[in-house]
Amino acid sequence: MIEVIAGILILLGAAFTFIAALGLVRLPDIFTRMHASTKAGVLGSSLILIAGGILFGDGGTWARVIAAIFFLLLTAPIAAHMIGRASLDEKHRPRLQK
Repeated sequence: MIEVIAGILILLGAAFTFIAALGLVRLPDIFTRMHASTKAGVLGSSLILIAGGILFGDGGTWARVIAAIFFLLLTAPIAAHMIGRASLDEKHRPRLQK
């Protein structure tokens, strides 16, 4: 049963990671691209890490999983903010919908 739950979480994580990659390719400007990569990418990575924690299940693995998820949640918004500021400094503007 644990393997089934871990498998489902891995598939969900892979789907969200694929959505993040698709957003990087398909979205029109840097601002929407960084939004897609940070939100869906962190969620997909977190689900895959949780699946690994469930599958291996010891305390050391869970400590690493929690630390990695915390690191992702801490660094992804900061990186997106810095990319957005650098883009605005370089005079990139969001693309308006027609």
